[in-house]
Amino acid sequence: LSPQILSGYDITVVQEVRDTDLSAVRKLMDQLNSVSPHPYSFLDSIPLGRTSYKEQYLFIYRSDMVSVLGSYYYDDGCESCGTDTFSREPFIVKFSSPTTQVEQFVMVPLHSEPSSAADEIDALYDVYTDVVNKLPPRQGLTAACPAEVEQFVMVPLHSEPSSAADEIDALYDVYTDVVNNIVACGTALRKDIEPGSATVNNFQKTFHLQSKDALAVSDHFPVEVTLKAR
Repeated sequence: LSPQILSGYDITVVQEVRDTDLSAVRKLMDQLNSVSPHPYSFLDSIPLGRTSYKEQYLFIYRSDMVSVLGSYYYDDGCESCGTDTFSREPFIVKFSSPTTQVEQFVMVPLHSEPSSAADEIDALYDVYTDVVNKLPPRQGLTAACPAEVEQFVMVPLHSEPSSAADEIDALYDVYTDVVNNIVACGTALRKDIEPGSATVNNFQKTFHLQSKDALAVSDHFPVEVTLKAR
């Protein structure tokens, strides 16, 4: 990861982190805070996964712009029984953002397995209803759902469970290799997204990198969206 890339965002969700002692994360944060004029903090999950291979979710955020109001892990069933839903259950974080029109929102990262991406993305509706009950967002919720390639789709979830499921299924059918996506839920949140701001940050092109150098940073380009300022 590059501090130059991270310093362009108020909140970044990093996935596939394997750093249980946080030594690499703390080094990255030191580098980020040394190049940015603004203060950054982080919030990490415990290692998550069904097998001995586990990953962490990592939120890096500008602490002078947003603050964490709460967090929890989605209970998706019994891993040892084989009845859990997600390869790595979502680590759900609620933020306060006083400078944007949507003042509070919840972020739900999901790193799904390519072989089960359609089912896991479909199950996000259950996560959405759980979040609304446990961390009632005043205005909205977002979910980041990556699987394999650099694509970006903004998918609105409707209030009816069948509509949400159908729309997510359609998303996966259209994009066979679907993958770095942001799903926005909630009328206020969808309304307060800057039109045309949903995009892929092709840092290889921005920083004029060779492919091997870009891969050394990440094998995924960041996907991003901007919220309207107050």
